[in-house]
Amino acid sequence: MKETAEEIAGLQDLLDRSHTSSTGHLKNIINDERVLTAQDIVALMTGMKVLSVATVTASGEPRISAMDGHFLHGTWSFGTSAGSAKGRHMAARPTVSVAHVDGEEVALFSHGRAEELLSSDEDFEETLAHWTAHYGSSPLSWGDDVRLYRYQPTWMVGYAMDREALLRGRGISA
Repeated sequence: MKETAEEIAGLQDLLDRSHTSSTGHLKNIINDERVLTAQDIVALMTGMKVLSVATVTASGEPRISAMDGHFLHGTWSFGTSAGSAKGRHMAARPTVSVAHVDGEEVALFSHGRAEELLSSDEDFEETLAHWTAHYGSSPLSWGDDVRLYRYQPTWMVGYAMDREALLRGRGISA
């Protein structure tokens, strides 16, 4: 967990606003017993998580692919080659949807924008160091024009089939 108290509070505000504005159908599924808090999410999303990232083609066709995701400072970071289809889509149309689903136990769904992390950004060095420590090599060395992205969610909900059992089973105190 690298989140500050302010980042956790901001994430909780986003989760609350998102859940409040959700449809009745979603609220029936992600009800009060199944909703994850910001504190739950930052504890559960440590380490690398496989993300499903949905982008859109120039003609408006959706595309989804899997990406490694690391939850840092209350949001995802992920990377890909600028020449990949998703890299080109995010450069032209940065609005994306991101989900992490772990069976029926836990899920985090969101919509927002992918922003390329630039070496001049305040969080670039920390993010790069995190990724490098995790993989044992810099992701920037993995191919031509690899880029890291920071995700700026505008809507996010977290789900647990059985929140108490999930947290207990993963050694997290509620």
